[in-house]
Amino acid sequence: MIGLIWAQASNGVIGRDGIMPWHLPEDMKHFRETTSGAAVLMGRRTWESLPARFRPLPGRRNLVLSRTPQEGAETFPDLRQALAAVSGDVWVMGGAEVYRAALPVADRIEVTEIRESFEGDTHAPEVGREPDAVGEWQESSTGLHYRFLTWG
Repeated sequence: MIGLIWAQASNGVIGRDGIMPWHLPEDMKHFRETTSGAAVLMGRRTWESLPARFRPLPGRRNLVLSRTPQEGAETFPDLRQALAAVSGDVWVMGGAEVYRAALPVADRIEVTEIRESFEGDTHAPEVGREPDAVGEWQESSTGLHYRFLTWG
């Protein structure tokens, strides 16, 4: 299974200056539970944006797309080679270019949609169809409103 997982604001923003412009603990919990035990695949900038204490992400096989080896992760020069190296589930976790490249081969997409909009410089790809499952709006402990969307 090849999955894509991200959180996005109502205006499609997924990042600003290399970080997520919000704090949503419920999304982090959903991410941990969904990706636990699987491989996670990310671009070099996403890898570098992870706080050092969480790099590599525990309980997951960490794969990074980069032309230069990345300490603590398996490094691959392109998406095709990275996906070929995984025999089990793999979750693509960013950034935007990696999402767009992996979208045509994705079996499943998990999106945490945030009702509020945020300023940002990185946007989610267009999935191109309606989700198969749409959760109810919930209020985060931080006051933001979110719901989970699933394709596949």
